[in-house]
This record gives sequence, structure tokens and C-alpha cells, in this order.
Amino acid sequence: MVKQTHVLSQKDTKPILTDVTFLQTNKPKPIVVFCHGYKGFKDWGCWNLLAKSIAESALFFLKFNFSHNGGTIENPIDFPNLEAFGENNFSKELNDLNTVLNWINSNENPYAKEFDPSNIILLGHSRGGGIVTIKAAEDKRIKKLVTLAAVSDYKSRFPIGPELEYWKNHGVAYIENTRTKQQMPHYFQFYEDFITNETRLTISRAAKELNVPHLIIHGTADETVAFKEAESLFDWSTKSELFAIEDANHVFGSAHPWSDNTLPEDLHLAVKEIIKFSHD
Repeated sequence: MVKQTHVLSQKDTKPILTDVTFLQTNKPKPIVVFCHGYKGFKDWGCWNLLAKSIAESALFFLKFNFSHNGGTIENPIDFPNLEAFGENNFSKELNDLNTVLNWINSNENPYAKEFDPSNIILLGHSRGGGIVTIKAAEDKRIKKLVTLAAVSDYKSRFPIGPELEYWKNHGVAYIENTRTKQQMPHYFQFYEDFITNETRLTISRAAKELNVPHLIIHGTADETVAFKEAESLFDWSTKSELFAIEDANHVFGSAHPWSDNTLPEDLHLAVKEIIKFSHD
């Protein structure tokens, strides 16, 4: 098993920290590109075990930190750059994903013998599930889509009324990170960017326009993103299949940090479905 890290530079914005996990076979494999969720990062909880488990099935696995997720190249885990977190928005995350896809298809990528660039599968968790849905609808390089506890709508998650006015007037709103106890900022540009790009960033529109196979995995006891959001995605996405995991929570039994060397059962079930779907 090979695991290597790369830093992808971007013009006029922050770099992207990525890592790849694969079995070195000198044979091209489908490539799974993973996008983390809100207040997430590529090394959260079980994501490294997930990468290893998927790579063991003859898939090439790539995951990355969104450039403005609050981590840095030196410290990608504990959100040392809250200013960057505050400057993040959905458009930047879509641009980051595009940079990763361009790198996969570029001569700068040293793994040409190990993956098949014509067989890219996007995998997104939670908020990242919305990002991959939008990208899969607009980018013909994507051949399959997997959403894991994915949100079905961004707009409904913004405040309205007096709370929105307060945010606009003060320019920033804060949310506590329950793990680190940091007060994490959201600058009002986050909302402004969404309104400016609302058509593109409407997940229902993207899901209805999907023309690739779509696997929707969701826990019935998800406390963060209700199971009904998975049902909505299933209704909109004409080539979709819904795999419900009974009583699974938003992170499928995982947590951060994760000290065990095996996946929790619910996430193991999800990984089995991802592998099967990716190879079909």
C-alpha cells in the first residue's frame, strides 16, 4: 500500500493539501476523489481507514483539504487559520475540486500508470456531498457519484430575518467548534457568494441534471442531516440508488480522534457499497 502527500498550488489563492492511497500494480484503476464536509478535513476520524479500505479493493483513492477549511499545510487538523475559514464559500470549494481534477488529468501527476483518468468517481460527505453533486452535474470528466450523509439544500441552512440582518450589519457570525472550542467565523461574503451564484449552487437543480450513476448512502438516525434529505436526492437524481443504513448517525459510528485500526460497523457497510458501486 502506497500513501503519499502532495501540495497543489493555485494562482492567487491558497494551496490544496492532498494525499493519495493505492496499491502499486502498474495497472490503471478507477479513481475515487473524496470531499470532506463542514468543519471537516481529510484526516478526520476514520477517513484514513476509509481510504485504505477502498484502496485495498483496487481503487485509487485521493482526498484533500479544501483550501479555506481553516487548516494549513503545516497543521491540517486543528484549524489554526480561522481567517481562511471565515473567507470560505461554496464557489471556492468547487474551484478547489476543479483544481484537483485538473491535476489528475495533468502531466504533473506522477501516477499515470496507477489510475484511469477516464474513470473518476466523486465521493462527498455531508456538505461535501452537495459540492460533488454540483460538480458531477457540470463536469463530464465525472463518471460516477457517491454522496455520503449529504445535504440536499444549502439555502435553507442560512439564517433568515433578524439573524440574517445581524450578520449583514456586523459582517461576521461565529459558530463554536465543539471539539476544539474555537469560535469559528463566517464572514458575510459567504452568503453574498451564494446569492450571486444561487442557480449553480442549488443542489436540487444539479441532482435533476445528473447523467451519471449516483449512489446515495445515508443513516436513518442521522442527527445532523435528516434522512429525508437523502430521499429528496433520490427523487431528483434519475440514475440514483439509495442505500439506507439503519440507525446509523451522521458519521456512521466514527469519531475524531479514532484510535481503532478497524472501521465502525456502519461505516464498514458504507465502504462495502462504495466499492461494489465503483467497480460495477
